[in-house]
Amino acid sequence: MRLSEHWLKEWLPELTLEAEAIGRRLTMAGLELDGVEPAAPAFSGIVVARVSAVAPHPEADRLRICQVDAGDDQAIQVVCGAPNVRVGMFAPFARVGAVLPGGMRIKAAKLRGVASQGMLCSAAELGLAEASDGLMELPDGVLPGQDVRVALDLDDPVLEIDLTPNRADCLSVLGVARELSALESTPLRPMDFVEVKAACDAAVRVQLEAPEACPRYVGRVIRGVDASVQAPLWLRERLRRSGVRSISAVVDVTNYVMLELGQPMHAFDLARLNGGLRVRMARPGEHLALLNEQNVELRDDMLVIADQRGALAVAGVMGGAASAVGDATRDIFLESAYFAPDAVTGRARALGLHTESSHRFERGVDPSLQRTAMERATALILEIAGGTPGPLTEACSERNLPVRDPIDLRRARIGRVLGVHYEDAQVAGMLTALGCVLNQTADGWCVVPPSHRFDLALEIDLIEELARVHGYDRIPERHMPVRPGIVAEPEAFVDVPEFRQALCGRGYREAITYSFIEASMAGAFAPGEQPIALSNPLSAELAVMRPSLWPGLVKALAHNAKRQQARGRLFETGLRFTSQSVDKEQEAMIAGAIYGAVEPLQWGAASRECDFYDIKGDAEALLALGGCLDETTFVADGHPALHPGQSARIERAGETIGWVGMLSPDLEKALGLERPVGLFELRLAPLSEGRVARFAPLSRFPATRRDLAVVVDESVPAGALTRAIRSLAIEELQELQLFDVYAGEGVPMGRKSIAFGLILQGLTSSLTDQAIEAIISRVLKALEDGFGATPRG
Repeated sequence: MRLSEHWLKEWLPELTLEAEAIGRRLTMAGLELDGVEPAAPAFSGIVVARVSAVAPHPEADRLRICQVDAGDDQAIQVVCGAPNVRVGMFAPFARVGAVLPGGMRIKAAKLRGVASQGMLCSAAELGLAEASDGLMELPDGVLPGQDVRVALDLDDPVLEIDLTPNRADCLSVLGVARELSALESTPLRPMDFVEVKAACDAAVRVQLEAPEACPRYVGRVIRGVDASVQAPLWLRERLRRSGVRSISAVVDVTNYVMLELGQPMHAFDLARLNGGLRVRMARPGEHLALLNEQNVELRDDMLVIADQRGALAVAGVMGGAASAVGDATRDIFLESAYFAPDAVTGRARALGLHTESSHRFERGVDPSLQRTAMERATALILEIAGGTPGPLTEACSERNLPVRDPIDLRRARIGRVLGVHYEDAQVAGMLTALGCVLNQTADGWCVVPPSHRFDLALEIDLIEELARVHGYDRIPERHMPVRPGIVAEPEAFVDVPEFRQALCGRGYREAITYSFIEASMAGAFAPGEQPIALSNPLSAELAVMRPSLWPGLVKALAHNAKRQQARGRLFETGLRFTSQSVDKEQEAMIAGAIYGAVEPLQWGAASRECDFYDIKGDAEALLALGGCLDETTFVADGHPALHPGQSARIERAGETIGWVGMLSPDLEKALGLERPVGLFELRLAPLSEGRVARFAPLSRFPATRRDLAVVVDESVPAGALTRAIRSLAIEELQELQLFDVYAGEGVPMGRKSIAFGLILQGLTSSLTDQAIEAIISRVLKALEDGFGATPRG
């Protein structure tokens, strides 16, 4: 936000701080100063001059020979080509030797044979406008010979202040002045605007059909205005210094009141209204031609101002062209309304717009300001454009207006949070200066925030205000005694850093991707789930919450692959968001993605592309951290985002805890990936439930290995055989190793051979051949009964 220091000081007549000091004070209070610059670029030698005579140039139809009074004893001759030059006007005059913005120096010259001792200037030539059609006309009351910088107050510093979204109360000169008044204990000039008395009976009936979106609407008819008149230079200059372009007197006044008080306003051409006004929601398919010549289709969640024919304006965003005030307008209807932030937020962006009005209404406008703003705007319009005002009319739904609930502020809580002791009088003084109403209680105060402070809702908000007003830099530095609250965690719990460390050890790098993704990506990776759509997305590429961590990781791999990175290993821990998640539509997950060679290029081994078993091994490494790998089952199953036949569902105790597999070829092609991509994703909650390590006695007797090969149907997974053997709970079985799977010659069609290595070791004595054979027979019997397995000869 841009504002003039001199305009600001009109509200704070006793403020002695200069612009830089004001900026520092505001910055320390949370309103960051981006910069300070003068109201006009540097120039010198330019004074006020009065044109005393104008004569035609004998050699050029478009040039005039002017005599100007620049405060000297005699008139100065100047040749001028401006179409609006006339006798009696005041304009900026650059004397010989003057320096214009950009460094150009004025010299005496001859134009078509006539001497010119200087130059009459336009606003553009002084850097006060982007373009000009003629000379800059100065107001009456200036004196010939007076420095233009002094006459127009062009050395007025302009402050650029960056506001956080919660401080909408400071989106006005009054708002910043209120803030400085509290920070510097400087009295604020009261809003002593005179109530305008009605001089005619003209009025427009207003009906609130959506009172929850617009609980207050104030209006007034003004007849007989001269809308073609130009706003005075002082008003146009204040708009310019605030970064707002001058348009016409009526529009300029509404913008001026918005900048001064923070209340956006709008003016309708009364002759173009058909009957009364209705504040309602737009109808599906309804269209409106806006002031910027954009024709938009309105959504049914957009609040509009309408007459009997249809919509006239998008509430809080922009008016329509059909009811706009033009030079021919003679009667206007002024609007000053309170629109609820929820009814305005995101509507401008949905139409591809961002206006000064929407910027304020989205963040919150003071719901008690509308009548004051109307009186201020009415008085200015009558002063500038004339007219006859009608009575002020108001449509209001009191029960839908925001109510500031009282907040209990505890005296002891202030010291605990800030580490500073304030006397009761200090607390009361600072909060009262902010506009709060206080009632003292036994342990503190009951505080009612002012209507313009939407950000004050909790006790901690008030404590923050005390720190801000007192000054963050004035809070002493001290080491506070702390009693750390150590939370007991189950011994079997495996924390996220352990998973991160394990993956980093396996060559992965951690990635952080957006939680918002495209709807098409959500559909590609989780087509069976309805993604959670954002009500106010930043863009179409960030429109829904991610139902999986895979889209971000795969997109990151694709980005790297397109930049000549031939190998990639990425993982991420974060939340996924789906309507099927177990905890309030969000769930903590850990996911990984790999592509390229298994190992970096080396001389000792041939390069090999990653496959399903590589990514499965990485997932198994995480499962092994908690000691629950033996309880986990990889079930061959299909997933829409994974390669058919190369994907598995990961189960533990009958519950699905994740997926692993290779990316679907269709998605590989769509994302421009030229190499296979392996993926895994696991739920963190069940993954973190590990097992406590238990001591097992060490045997001092020799171990024996027996290899066992059995033939089973091709549909029987090796993992099922492994679980069956382990379920026998053979005390002597120290280790079970799967070392071969074979199908082909020597094995019947439709069946396969699976070979295990059994490491056997007795705890109390060496195992005899008879004991070993008994164990092997027991294993074979279990596999035969459960899977129809036969020993391979």
